[in-house]
Amino acid sequence: MIKGTLCSLRHLQAADLATYIALVNDLPSRGAFFSPQLKSPEAIRRDFMQTGFVTEESELFIIEDQHQEMIGTITHFKSRTPSSREIGYRLFDPQRNGRGYTSEATQLLVDYLFKAYPYHRLELLMDPLNTGSERIAQKCGFTQEGVLRQAFFINGVMRDVKMYGLLRPEWQAGRSTPG
Repeated sequence: MIKGTLCSLRHLQAADLATYIALVNDLPSRGAFFSPQLKSPEAIRRDFMQTGFVTEESELFIIEDQHQEMIGTITHFKSRTPSSREIGYRLFDPQRNGRGYTSEATQLLVDYLFKAYPYHRLELLMDPLNTGSERIAQKCGFTQEGVLRQAFFINGVMRDVKMYGLLRPEWQAGRSTPG
């Protein structure tokens, strides 16, 4: 378990599956920036039983609040090069947006990835209209690197994607700065 002040990150457990499936497949909580594509409960259970959602390709963590309530997920997965990983996150309850949970979860995962693995680069991709994700990227030290034109298909429309990156030396420099 990776503990922060507001939240903790941990792997999904078998006892969590029913709650996880209900939350991850709740379409109204996805908002405008997530695909409405559902995954069947049977497929989710099968994948969990095979891998626990932890493979060399990707690793999923549950975000829990201080009361051990499952409030979201954060993952890291293969990116375009062997020395980089992409991070993705989602809170299940939009009412929790803007309270620092996702920023802290992202910073916890960034620290974990740079301490535990030899990755040199981490990436966050987001819809250009997703100002909340942009603030998270900036708070966690990521730099905007460009726009991938029409790279995401969301809600029936091809959408542009902003790319933010964080290099290991930038992370190391940020850790040595007070505050």
